[in-house]
Amino acid sequence: MRKERLIVPILAAVAVIWMVAQLLSSVLFERSLRQALEDLEARGEWRVSRIENHQGWLTSRGGLVLSPLLGRPWRLELTYRARHGVLSTDVEGTLLPRLDSVLQKAVGEVSAPSVPRWQGRYQTLSGHTELRLALAPFVIQQSGRELAVRGARVRLEGLFGDWRLRGLLEQLTLTDGLAQLTLGPTQLESRYTYIEDAYHFAQRDHLHIESLALRYPAYDIHVTPLDVHSHMELDESELRLKGELIIGDVRVPSEAPDTSLLSGRIEAELSRLNGDAVRATIRRLRQEAAWGDASLPMAEGLLSRLEPNLLQVLSNSPRLDVTTIDIDSPLLGLQVDAEGALFFDARRLDELSITALGKSDERARWLERIDGDFIWHDAPTVAALWLGLPLGTRDLQFDVVRGVWRVNGRPMPTLWP
Repeated sequence: MRKERLIVPILAAVAVIWMVAQLLSSVLFERSLRQALEDLEARGEWRVSRIENHQGWLTSRGGLVLSPLLGRPWRLELTYRARHGVLSTDVEGTLLPRLDSVLQKAVGEVSAPSVPRWQGRYQTLSGHTELRLALAPFVIQQSGRELAVRGARVRLEGLFGDWRLRGLLEQLTLTDGLAQLTLGPTQLESRYTYIEDAYHFAQRDHLHIESLALRYPAYDIHVTPLDVHSHMELDESELRLKGELIIGDVRVPSEAPDTSLLSGRIEAELSRLNGDAVRATIRRLRQEAAWGDASLPMAEGLLSRLEPNLLQVLSNSPRLDVTTIDIDSPLLGLQVDAEGALFFDARRLDELSITALGKSDERARWLERIDGDFIWHDAPTVAALWLGLPLGTRDLQFDVVRGVWRVNGRPMPTLWP
């Protein structure tokens, strides 16, 4: 009898534990979602708003709108429904892209066959999240143009401070009259790591395009493959951006089907962008977005108000290092092996104006701040001929002094009108 009397309290305790676990799962899911949205906004690139939020014990649902912080040419409307479990939460929803009224009028009416759906899972104990989106093949037609997507898949996973994205596009074909662009398969891999409020962050991206073809009635251009690597890092002192473009093989079948037009790689890095000024600019952008409304997120005169912050970003005298230019063109009989660097003079920044860059005299003042040098190793004879140098010249030394180019100590000749 004593054991039988223990059954009821045990069952009651299990029920209470289950209820508490369910409630905890709901609370942790909501906290993780709120943190993820705050982290996304902290980057200073996106505007996130919650249009609906119903947090429940067993299920939760809501809606989000994601759009670029600067302007609002498009937006993504997301809905979600979460089913909370003791150890994990299963989530599913819809994803609907929309254009703003101005862009919609410019491109005309477009429509997709169905609203894409996504699904994911949130692990309650570890905080790990995985989201998946799969698009079936579809075709969009508008004003004589056609966009055909054979299929796409996106996977986003990670937890606070470390997110990974992987996207795959089977094939995309854009047809405009007699011209056609075909791209794919295409793969994107990205990793984003950060600390709270994105005070420090790093992002690495790799875009791989297996094949790209551009067809016109007169000629075709084929590129196979094409790779773009990028690395952006913001630390205590500076923001650095490094990129690499790798071109496998470019051919023009209509002109030279058996000979490559060019192949090669270019690698460069932009550094010395003031880190505190970058963070201040991001904070100001978020403040401007908070002041805006749905139809006009950014008020007029934004650039003039941001100008002091943007100029301060240049206060450490940024430099652009082009570490590799390696291009080979069998069709043209040309090979380029070069490297160099450009430097910006950041003294007396108050004499410069970003808002007046549309004027030629202001652009001239900016160009006068640029110095640097490049060297082209083993340049072909035809390059020396183009530049008016002796035919035996092998290395071409390009110098930039206050925005004026010189080659091997001589003024740079005018190569085009």
